[in-house]
Amino acid sequence: MNEPIRGYWCECWTEEVISTEGPARLASFDAYSVLQADRWVAIALRTISPALDSDASDEAWTWLHEERAETRRSLMRSEPCTVAITHADVRITWTIRPVLFLPLAHWQDAELPACTNSFKPHRTD
Repeated sequence: MNEPIRGYWCECWTEEVISTEGPARLASFDAYSVLQADRWVAIALRTISPALDSDASDEAWTWLHEERAETRRSLMRSEPCTVAITHADVRITWTIRPVLFLPLAHWQDAELPACTNSFKPHRTD
């Protein structure tokens, strides 16, 4: 398994609309199919929708019922997608981008490389 694997990199970002600070990444997810990527956003929207104000809830349910199919079609064409809602003064944005996941070396049957012994964590207290 040395070949790159096609998939989707999904992220959820939050940003205060009136703040000068930039967005903050809240979560990320590596999906290996359009359905996994799409489902990740759908589950998040369904989970938070009861706590959203009415406008944000409407945005969430509009995507779930009307725009979700177009998101899937775009992902199948390898196009990045964004789903965004605004709740009060917070903008929540989910991004999904097609990516190639590179395989990592398997450490199960091998010893760790010598450089791992030179890593010394720093105390922060």
